[in-house]
Amino acid sequence: MKHLENITDDVRWQIALAKDRRFDGAFVTGVHSTGIYCRPSCPARAPLRKNVRFYATPADAEKAGLRPCKRCSPATQSAEEACVLAAIAAIRAEGALTLEALADLTGYTPTHFQRLFKRTVGMSPAAFARAIREERVRAGLSMGQTVTQALSNAGYAGSKQFYAETKGRLGMAPSDWSKGGAGRVVYWAVLPTSLGPMLVGATEMGVCCLAFGEGEAELQARFPRAELLAAGEDFRDLFAQVVAAVEQPGPGSAAIPLDVKGTAFQQRVWEELRRIPHGETRSYSELAAALGNPKASRAVGGANGANNVAVLIPCHRVIAADGTLGGYAYGLAIKAELLKREGV
Repeated sequence: MKHLENITDDVRWQIALAKDRRFDGAFVTGVHSTGIYCRPSCPARAPLRKNVRFYATPADAEKAGLRPCKRCSPATQSAEEACVLAAIAAIRAEGALTLEALADLTGYTPTHFQRLFKRTVGMSPAAFARAIREERVRAGLSMGQTVTQALSNAGYAGSKQFYAETKGRLGMAPSDWSKGGAGRVVYWAVLPTSLGPMLVGATEMGVCCLAFGEGEAELQARFPRAELLAAGEDFRDLFAQVVAAVEQPGPGSAAIPLDVKGTAFQQRVWEELRRIPHGETRSYSELAAALGNPKASRAVGGANGANNVAVLIPCHRVIAADGTLGGYAYGLAIKAELLKREGV
């Protein structure tokens, strides 16, 4: 269970769509068209947003006339859930703890607890502890703290340690979270390719947008609080690498730096997309299974759709379970051609 304060219902809705187990116990989702309330992770089909209200506790939902879902049993808590919640509380209070210490706290063997925690939370206790610290950095930045203050308050010895721990993950630079993106500069250009005009946007840290058939207006809509500037000579080599990744795709495109951000679940999906080998495809269900949650196919599809960086985060490699292409934001002809160029 995550501790949630001052978050909006829009955020709760995204959590519910992602079926994120880490938020079970933090709130419940009331579906007034059916008269039931559910855990955020309930595997049932997502309801229409207009029919949903969120409640802090099961008691609040029941006061509103709702009954608990029989599928996810939001009003009850298993012994395993109680142990995981106790471990989460300990990690939040004391920071990273050894697996042995957590196992002693919960009464399980270290191996069994590690498996239980990862199945429930979606990551290992050590990874969860790191995520908590990163979460505190983002929270500090959103409250106006300097990068130095936010890192210190989250328990980092300095920026060097922060970057060492977060190296290779997407969207983890402090500048991504400071002031909600206001004040950032995105350098952009529309480049000719054999697949049609291609919009590329980048910050000084890496590519933040790659889209086909779009221009400045669409880029501004994606980054409404950023300043847009036409890319100059400083970005020539980077943009040339992006064009090459489209015209002659290969494993080397993984070396192109990215500057993207999303929810924790979206980042996990995007990282998994980048692990799909060049020349191979995965179905939504296979991708969900690789993330440790086989029932999250719908949420995986949502994260795919939220990807601002086509090709470099290769959502075109995800196809329907029956082997057909499925959907693609820029049209199936472009998706088919990208796959063909990869040898699929």
